[in-house]
Amino acid sequence: MEKKMRFGIKSKIIIGYLIVIVCLFIAFIVLNSQISSLQKERNFIIDHDIEVHDLTNRIEKHLLDMETGQRGYIITGEASYLEPYNSAATSWEKDYNALYQLLNNNPNQQEKLEKIKGSIQDWVEAAGEPTIALKKENNTKELQQFFEKDPGRQYMDDIRSQFTSFRNVEKKSTETRATELDEKNQKIKIGLYGLLLFVTLISLAIAIVLSNSIVNTIKEVTQTIKRITASKGELKGRIKVRSNDEIKDLGLATNALLENIEERNWLQTNIAHAVTMYQGIASVDKLAEKFLFTVSEMTQASFGAFYVRGENDKGNLFVKQAAFADRKGDAGRESFLIGEGLIGQAALEKRTFVINDVPDTYQLITSGLGDVKPKSIFIVPVLFEDEVIAVIELASLHEFTVLEQELISQVIETFGLTINGVIRRMEIARLLKESQAMTEELQAQSEELQTQSEELQMQSEELRMINEQLEERTKDAEEKSFELEAAKEDLEEKAHQLELNSQYKSEFLANMSHELRTPLNSILILSEMLEENAAKTLSEDEEEYARIIHSSGKDLLALINDILDLSKVESGKLDILLAEMNMSELPDQIERNFSHVAEQKNVQLKINKAQDVPDIIHTDEKRFQQIVKNLLSNAFKFTESGSVTVSIQRVADHRLTTAMRTVDTDCWLKIAVADTGIGIPKEKHQLIFEAFQQADGATVRKYGGTGLGLSICSEFAKLLGGWISLSSEVGKGSTFTLYLPSLSNGLIDYEKVNFAYEEVAVSVEEAEPEAEITEIDHPVQPVESSLQDDENVFQDKRVLIVDDDQRNIFALKTALAKQGMTIMTAHNGIECLEMMENSEPFDLILMDVMMPQMDGYEAMQKIRGELKLVDLPIIALTAKAMKNDREKCLEAGASDYISKPLDLNQLFSVMRVWLVN
Repeated sequence: MEKKMRFGIKSKIIIGYLIVIVCLFIAFIVLNSQISSLQKERNFIIDHDIEVHDLTNRIEKHLLDMETGQRGYIITGEASYLEPYNSAATSWEKDYNALYQLLNNNPNQQEKLEKIKGSIQDWVEAAGEPTIALKKENNTKELQQFFEKDPGRQYMDDIRSQFTSFRNVEKKSTETRATELDEKNQKIKIGLYGLLLFVTLISLAIAIVLSNSIVNTIKEVTQTIKRITASKGELKGRIKVRSNDEIKDLGLATNALLENIEERNWLQTNIAHAVTMYQGIASVDKLAEKFLFTVSEMTQASFGAFYVRGENDKGNLFVKQAAFADRKGDAGRESFLIGEGLIGQAALEKRTFVINDVPDTYQLITSGLGDVKPKSIFIVPVLFEDEVIAVIELASLHEFTVLEQELISQVIETFGLTINGVIRRMEIARLLKESQAMTEELQAQSEELQTQSEELQMQSEELRMINEQLEERTKDAEEKSFELEAAKEDLEEKAHQLELNSQYKSEFLANMSHELRTPLNSILILSEMLEENAAKTLSEDEEEYARIIHSSGKDLLALINDILDLSKVESGKLDILLAEMNMSELPDQIERNFSHVAEQKNVQLKINKAQDVPDIIHTDEKRFQQIVKNLLSNAFKFTESGSVTVSIQRVADHRLTTAMRTVDTDCWLKIAVADTGIGIPKEKHQLIFEAFQQADGATVRKYGGTGLGLSICSEFAKLLGGWISLSSEVGKGSTFTLYLPSLSNGLIDYEKVNFAYEEVAVSVEEAEPEAEITEIDHPVQPVESSLQDDENVFQDKRVLIVDDDQRNIFALKTALAKQGMTIMTAHNGIECLEMMENSEPFDLILMDVMMPQMDGYEAMQKIRGELKLVDLPIIALTAKAMKNDREKCLEAGASDYISKPLDLNQLFSVMRVWLVN
């Protein structure tokens, strides 16, 4: 018989919904088609008609510009009035052609346009061009005669009349299309209501059919359950369901529940009987026999044995206490050691064994007619307090069912307690007999114990004295522990104070930077302007004074930057930004930066780059350039004659030391800066890398400097994963060598690498050159900078300077005014916002950050947020050049960021970029 196809409630409901969804989908397609048609017509009205009206108005505007320009030129004679005339004369024909193309489906309107075009051309030929020509010839008499007749007015009136007629026709056409669109919209609305009614009827029909199918089947199941309930505990009846759906599953589950309840009732009844049958039994033998008989009767077992735990010299031993269907006492072995046989293994693992594949050599079950081989063996341990105290083995002619196994498992859960109770009672009886015999012995021993008690009392006194000594030592230990705790708290307080001192130091340096950079900004800007002497009002000596002031200001700025860099390195707050660096450009960069220095000091600059040096490495280019520039600056500073040589090489793989190989890098570079200067004594080689240290006092007096440069370079090199070595001889010169890895896989932990500087430097420096070195010859060319482009983008630009320092305002205002800009000033953020609300728009704002009342951050946020000026260029200026200042300014709304003191070339360059963009 073929299996009946399953058609569940879920399937019925889904099919019903699918039918409704299909109907809705069809309705949606029809409706969407109609709406798309309406949308196209609506878009045509919007795009076509509005464009027609717009082009018409623009042609009229061009004509009006021509007329206005003509009359303005004739009245004033100014050629500027001809610009709108000429522009409109070329533009109206383009708009006319576009309008003519839009009306290619309306020949009548095109004819009117052609008439309008003819009228415009007639006006130009009759009134426009002739009068302009007469004015250019300065023929006033003929002009007066022309305007006495004024034929151009008639042309203009005709043109306006023609445009009015043209617009009226277009308006009527637009109204006609709108009326047709409304009629189609009404039809769609009626169709929508019809589709809605149709879908509603289909949905109701499907719902009625599905509900009848489900409810009728549930009623049949409910009636069957009521009949079973009315049978007063009789659970033999079962539910029968004809449908093949979830209702049938419910009926089958209910039948399974009834069978389970029936089995549970049988199980509970037999468990209760087993528990009551061994009450009042006082010996283990009788308890075992009674238990085997009862369990065998319940499970229809034909053979059994009961083993109870005992002890011998070899450990735990399980001894047979009873058997069922025993034949002359040979039902199984008399005893088992733990782990021996299945009985011993069950006791060892504390688990039940069920064996259905019984071997042929197993004990046969005897009956009156012969011996029968059992089909199943069931071995179960009896536990008490998680210890096995007995093991039961049963054999049956049939396989033990799951229910029978469950019965035995539940019975033995409490049977262990019963066995232990019987064993305890037997043990108590035995102990009672032994206690009577021991009482006499105890009396004899009591006298001996009294003697021993006196001895113990003397020992107790000795122990009391020892205890007092221990208490004194404990007090001493507690006092020392208290002192250690106080010392620990003192150290923690000092560590906290050091952290505060570091924080105060960083804040002090930031504030010092701001206070020094603010006046320094004015000094540098004004001295640079005086040095340029654009007005030629200063003498040569005064120009030299200005150059000295400007140079001194730059030296002071370099000192401030060095101190800040050293502070960042010491506090661990200096960011290293790894990126690709083009090594092929390094020689050109060195040449551009130091060729003029070499020329001034009459020192030869040589740059040698090995051919195997990679074009691209990964490092922090800014810190790398800072190291190289500092080394070169020192070389030129301490070299009066001779040469300064820069060598760029790649360290060969076979020359790498063990420490260098531990670094995850593509290659190691060696950049050596050698000079023929004064040299450094060997005992000073380590000293010069410390902060504020130089070779000797005479050097400081003669050459100047703070002694910070090499200290900063050394720290930067360590942060980049490398180091700087020095070889020098007094009077012959010095060579500073930078060893640096290419960190393509990120920064390394310098403390973990722990390079051995001397070993690495010696092993690398003693190597012979591995690659051919090419000397790069760069012609020395003067470096020129220009503050102006060919086209002055600064002319007539409105710039607002927001700064609370009058010196900075004066310097910036003077410098920017010379570039042709219009300058306005505000002293804080509040004045800035008031000026922006009450004056004409500005082209650019120079915003100081630290100001009273409202600082630059808040002012920029209000400009971007409240005033909605998102495209206005704002350049943030600050003298507090600390970490993350640039990011904070950009987040607040700044377009760009420059730190004080300002470099006018840099300022003009940044302003030029934003004003052009």
